Amino acid sequence: MSDDSNGSSPSPKRSWFERLGQALSGEPRNREELLQDLKDAAASGLIPNEALAMIEGAIEVSELKAEDVMVPRAQIVSIPVDASLDEILEIVVESGHSRFPVHGEDRDDILGILLAKDLLRCFRRNAPPCDLRALIRPVMRIPESKRLDRLLREFREKRSHLAIVVDEYGGVAGLITIEDVLEEIVGEIDDEHDEGEESRPLIVPREDGRRYLVDALTPIDVFNERFGCDFSDEEFDTVGGLVTDALGHLPEVGEEARIGRFLFRVARADQRRVQALEVELAAE
Repeated sequence: MSDDSNGSSPSPKRSWFERLGQALSGEPRNREELLQDLKDAAASGLIPNEALAMIEGAIEVSELKAEDVMVPRAQIVSIPVDASLDEILEIVVESGHSRFPVHGEDRDDILGILLAKDLLRCFRRNAPPCDLRALIRPVMRIPESKRLDRLLREFREKRSHLAIVVDEYGGVAGLITIEDVLEEIVGEIDDEHDEGEESRPLIVPREDGRRYLVDALTPIDVFNERFGCDFSDEEFDTVGGLVTDALGHLPEVGEEARIGRFLFRVARADQRRVQALEVELAAE
């Protein structure tokens, strides 16, 4: 008959979620304590830094309003309802957007949203003359004070991707998309119309020749080739991930990490990730 007190039976491995639950068993009393517990858990390896960044973003979304992240009125690309097909095409091609507010006599008179894909109907063989009013779809209107977590839920329920933000007088204050809300959680989402890595330098030398401004998303193999070093890319793909691991937490602006013959200083960062690093080479 086996004796359980001997401890011969191995205890089952706990999932990272169970370990996280134990780490948070002290029941944080406020948001600041909760975030600190989460940062400690990430530093101990209980949760990955990427997951921590998303959790922080999700918590922050519950406190942000539409007016905090909307595209302001002056930057909205809209289409007059009486525009010709050629004028509409020029606006669509130049902007690269996929959704456009359509307005009447003035820009506060939003009639609906035009999807670029719906515009393709005007180019079918033997298609009748294009009637913009027949193509526009209904648009959500929300107040500036709308909280982002509630807006995200409404986007999902209504299967909508864009909303017009109105001020207290009913005028157009701005525009917000589901992508704007998601970026507050997961960070910047680039698409084919955003400026790509190939069009901007990842590593920019300073005037003194010993310091460089480095995009945190620079692949480690690109960094190695540029500086003749041999950092491993088995665990991390980018320089930002390398520095974050060296510090053991999500870095803040001004923090430094010395790795090999390089001094990395955080030049830009938000609550989700490092954005840019100043890199200084040690004197030969």
